Amino acid sequence: MNVTKDIRYIGVNDHEIDLFEGMYIVPEGMAYNSYVIMDEKVAVMDTADRHFVQEWMGNLDAALEGRKPDYLIVQHMEPDHSSGIDAFMKAYPEAKVVATAKAFTMMKNFTGTDYSARGIVAKEGDKLELGSHTLNFVTAPMVHWPEVMFTYDSSDKVLFSADAFGKFGALDAEDEEGWACEARRYYFGIVGKYGAQVQAVLKKAATLDIQIICPLHGPVLNENLGYYLDLYNTWSSYGVETEGVAVFYTSVYGHTKEAAEYLAQKLQELGCPKVAVSDLARDDMAEAVEDAFRYGKIVLATTTYNADIFPFMKEFIEHLTERNFQNRKIGFIENGSWAPTAAKVMKGMLEGCKNTAFAETEVKILSAMTEENKAQIEQLAREML
Repeated sequence: MNVTKDIRYIGVNDHEIDLFEGMYIVPEGMAYNSYVIMDEKVAVMDTADRHFVQEWMGNLDAALEGRKPDYLIVQHMEPDHSSGIDAFMKAYPEAKVVATAKAFTMMKNFTGTDYSARGIVAKEGDKLELGSHTLNFVTAPMVHWPEVMFTYDSSDKVLFSADAFGKFGALDAEDEEGWACEARRYYFGIVGKYGAQVQAVLKKAATLDIQIICPLHGPVLNENLGYYLDLYNTWSSYGVETEGVAVFYTSVYGHTKEAAEYLAQKLQELGCPKVAVSDLARDDMAEAVEDAFRYGKIVLATTTYNADIFPFMKEFIEHLTERNFQNRKIGFIENGSWAPTAAKVMKGMLEGCKNTAFAETEVKILSAMTEENKAQIEQLAREML
């Protein structure tokens, strides 16, 4: 596949993987993207996962059409992108590797080989001339590892964006839900903690004339780039993408579920533009996390459990707080047959979140929902609009 006249795609699709990074379900697989720039000098952009190095090397060989690469640009050292470094360096002994100083340290740690003698250390603002193409290096620390850099080809106006603008899913899988759904789940699962760092690199990107974005996962983006950039700006600034309320619950015997569903019903009756409901014990946790960051208002409903809160709710809140959850309004429904403390525990876990307000109406259920509880839930629904 040609990205432009001189830039060719040489990545691979992975349909064998079940959990990306050992935790994210990927029913549509993953893509490990790599590119080669054909000019007077040839530059290869990143490699592939260790299970697909042979396939990737075959793709590279076919794209080169008998030529030899001059450079391997390593933008990100995570093993799903860097596992082909050894094979590449052995196959092309005259090639040089270009990476940040931190990447060279990681390279030695991962491969056991010090490639600095064959390396070029890239710093912010450095350029690499290939002929008609000039590569400009843009450091992007903690997006989402410390060694990361982007590469901007000023000739074709292409931004090679490392893991930014990536998404779950192989490139040969159908994407019925559109880019944003799995890109959002990917972003908040993997990059979400580093909003400030993403904001910093977006400001750098705003100074560039970008016509195409080539990420390390997901499709090449070459139309409506403002849409993708705007979403990344919203996500990384912890803004509200969709007006509405997301309700998250855990339920032992169904009573808390009943309360959560009653709240959702009342929100819809009151004209809430969008209501999302997640059972944290059964639904994909990563999808629940993305919904919490997608909507401006959330309600948490759970039971007191071992003088704490139900484990799935505790895990969920920890996912939010470790990703710098902020700028939201939060309502609470607690349930307990004796000494209910779930609301207090949840508030304690979330009290450090920036610009976060707790709803005044707090629903306390003592085992099963009563008419009084229904009235409280109706009041909470009105307050959350």
